[in-house]
Amino acid sequence: MIDIQFMSNFDSEIVSKSSTRALLNKVPEITIWFWVIKILCTTVGESFADWVAVDLGVGLINTTVIFSVVLATVLTWQIRLPRYNAFSYWLTVVVLSITGTLYTDILTDRYGVNLAITTPIVAVLLAVVFGIWYAKEHTLSIHSITTVSREAFYWLAILVTFALGTAAGDWTLELTGWTPGVAVLLPLALIAATVVGWRLGANAVLGFWIAYVLTRPLGANLGDWIAVEKQLGGIGVGTLGTSAIFLTAILSTVIYLAIRKPDVIENVKTTDRVATHSPRRERQMLGYFGVVAIAAVTVLAIANSRPHTAFSAQEEAATGPVKQLTPAEATANLPADDLALFQTIVQDTLDLVTAGDQAGAQARITDLETAWDDAQPRLEALDKTAWTFFDSLIDAALTSVRSNNPEVAAQQAALTALSTALKG
Repeated sequence: MIDIQFMSNFDSEIVSKSSTRALLNKVPEITIWFWVIKILCTTVGESFADWVAVDLGVGLINTTVIFSVVLATVLTWQIRLPRYNAFSYWLTVVVLSITGTLYTDILTDRYGVNLAITTPIVAVLLAVVFGIWYAKEHTLSIHSITTVSREAFYWLAILVTFALGTAAGDWTLELTGWTPGVAVLLPLALIAATVVGWRLGANAVLGFWIAYVLTRPLGANLGDWIAVEKQLGGIGVGTLGTSAIFLTAILSTVIYLAIRKPDVIENVKTTDRVATHSPRRERQMLGYFGVVAIAAVTVLAIANSRPHTAFSAQEEAATGPVKQLTPAEATANLPADDLALFQTIVQDTLDLVTAGDQAGAQARITDLETAWDDAQPRLEALDKTAWTFFDSLIDAALTSVRSNNPEVAAQQAALTALSTALKG
């Protein structure tokens, strides 16, 4: 079990608080309620983004644009408030969770950036944000969010933590072949290890941000486990049902916090947050966190070395085989203008492959992926079977052209098959 006292005192580095700061601080106290609702928010970020983009057919890019506008709106509201407000604060966290998930999905699903590249890049970006924040403000404690500058750094860091947690969680599923229900255990164990580290004297601010990142894959995998079909090791509630359950839980919790105010800083005893760990012990505990990180990497490496199928491939297999259509059947209900655009891009890519311009081919086929994703809501509504058929052919073409060791013959075969189908 996670230590309740730890969760109530996490990020307790600030020893004293003035009445001025209490009136102006823009974030809640770190109580057990903070972590409960944080995990609920991360689960919604995963399930609700998938429901809007996929189940409703809005599309990844359109969904990202919509929630980026929503994020700008709620952030403006939150930053203009003079002090912490439970409704605005947690609404901002929910929207950040959804948006951070979408930004990561764009890199991986839209532009084909490997999760092995996305994860370290986002981790470095988070380190840069923390570095600039600390250099300017000389603290990363959330108990010091009393200026617009610090609040801006705080929300930027949270956005990047959601993106990092999404990438790391998805990468774990790809590396290991674990189902989401099994994958939940890794971040849960790492959070427990972080609690132990704090109890042994680790820096509270460092522990807070480690736990904050880890709750993202924990919540995301929890949401996937509840949403996915039973044959994939899930409960089968679906993305809409999962989103509804967790949004209701979030709303209920926020109402309780707004009424009882157990997370308002001036309502929490100052002595509850007094840091007692010595700087020397905090430095020693950095080695402990290093050992925990090595152990986690070892577990992932062992799982990766064993024969397995990535969870995304398991999901595709669970939908059953793609119905094979003749070119005439595949194109019968789809607009000629769309098919002509796709055909032009495919032919250009094929010409580049044949000419030996692999970089050019990879750049050009990205145009196909973009055009196909943009047209998905329309085409899928017109003919679901044809859309699925073409989607499988396009996936095969993308995989062959973007392979780490691309073979000309394999690329030509995949592109020619797609071209033939598009011609009808």
